[in-house]
Amino acid sequence: MAPTVLPALLPLCVCLLLASGFAEAGKLLVVPMDGSHWFTMRSVVEKLIHRGHEVVVVMPEVSWQLGQSLNFTVKTYSTSYTLEDLDQKFMFFANTQWKIREQSTFTLSTGTARGFLDITFSRCRSLFNDKKIVEFLKNNSFDAVFLDPFDVCGLIVAKYFSLPSVAFSRVLFCYSLEEGAQCPSPLSYVPRLLSGLPDAMTFKDRIWNHISHLDELFFCPYFFKRATDIASEIFQTPVTTYDLFSQVSIWLLRTDFVLEFPRPVMPNMVFIGGINCHQGKPLSKEFEAYVNASGEHGIVVFSLGSMVSEIPEKKAMEIADALGKIPQTVLWRYTGSRPSNLAKNTILVKWLPQNDLLGHPKTRAFITHSGSHGIYEGICNGVPMVMMPLFGDQMDNAKRMETRGAGVTLNVLEMTSDDLANALKAVIYDKSYKENIMRLSSLHKDRPIEPLDLAVFWVEYVMRHKGAPHLRPAAHDLTWYQYHSLDVIGFLLAIVLTVAFIIFKSCAYVFRKCFGKKGRVKKAHKSKTH
Repeated sequence: MAPTVLPALLPLCVCLLLASGFAEAGKLLVVPMDGSHWFTMRSVVEKLIHRGHEVVVVMPEVSWQLGQSLNFTVKTYSTSYTLEDLDQKFMFFANTQWKIREQSTFTLSTGTARGFLDITFSRCRSLFNDKKIVEFLKNNSFDAVFLDPFDVCGLIVAKYFSLPSVAFSRVLFCYSLEEGAQCPSPLSYVPRLLSGLPDAMTFKDRIWNHISHLDELFFCPYFFKRATDIASEIFQTPVTTYDLFSQVSIWLLRTDFVLEFPRPVMPNMVFIGGINCHQGKPLSKEFEAYVNASGEHGIVVFSLGSMVSEIPEKKAMEIADALGKIPQTVLWRYTGSRPSNLAKNTILVKWLPQNDLLGHPKTRAFITHSGSHGIYEGICNGVPMVMMPLFGDQMDNAKRMETRGAGVTLNVLEMTSDDLANALKAVIYDKSYKENIMRLSSLHKDRPIEPLDLAVFWVEYVMRHKGAPHLRPAAHDLTWYQYHSLDVIGFLLAIVLTVAFIIFKSCAYVFRKCFGKKGRVKKAHKSKTH
């Protein structure tokens, strides 16, 4: 009888095992940011789905990179702008960076980035104007919100629906991270974002670092004004950036201390730098042919990221001239007009498998805009870099790599053809650059857990525990004068002054008693003798 019963119970056992496996599965709401930000965020979302979680992604109908997926539920909302508007605003901003440097909170708030930022921040108004989506989100019990804090909308959604949140970002503009996580950031050795300064600062650097911080204090409210105005409309009460950023349970930061300068961190800040790195795949026949044809000289990979693939004509010709001065084959991701002086060693492609090419043993150098994805792929594959930063955190990324001797930074406003050619020859033929980048690669890969697994763990952690309040510092509950202990300093100073005053008065009294009367007696006696 037993042999007959066992096969019958087998399907039931399998069902029970599957049920127990999915008992921990939760429901996650995702509010992503468009563009290259979505690439690595998507990898975390896909792994969470693979682990059995139900995922709902809320995204605008108009976007560059946010696409449909059969693996998760997508809720789209209409926008007040078209794809042409989005392209135009961003291209206007990106092209300007080849002519002038907008590298401060003031210039970002008032310059060519303003139009792009206004479009970015406007998405949240469009989302909350869609009553069907709002009602859907209200009627579903989500365990957490997984968000990119750049456009602030995910933070607004988390606060509106009172959900714990996990923020996913490389850096945050202004002092949002320091304020949101209550993380100390001493100006003496922690360079401000956009400053392009090293951590070992000279006196002049420290002065500039303080000026950069003052720039943030004055102009960050204006930088986020559109976002906070929209948030105030949604909540029907004044909302500040602190109200939004301070609620985050876990900060997943796409960097680590191989690239980042050492600095204080808080327990809810988790570093997942290199999350986009993966084992290179075999090249397609087309690219394998390019690499094999390069001979003993090898190849140079040239890409300014997924967002910038066109360059002003004059600058493109200077770059093309420089590339023709090296013997290596250059694979250049470029969609603009073909420069008339393009050399035979340079091949233009509309797309290239960047990570796979960087992992090839014949790759000698990487020309990059210093975006965090490209920087980490360069580190992971041990390829020295020539860096041409344009905007955002790119100048800071370039400074960190240059400080570590793993690459050369060029100023795109001032560089000449010879500058680029010399920089390429330096990183290719000076062995120190290769040695330094290989050392960084070894340090970066020596870790107990892969960044993707770490990111997934913390998202699930917040989902399981409905947040991470035990990691929230008490500093959030202090006023500014309590945080800086000004009340304690004032109290102790008052005690010291009071004690000093009492001692002074006591000494003065004793002095008068001991010497004042005797002096008067002597004076009186002297007057009688006369």
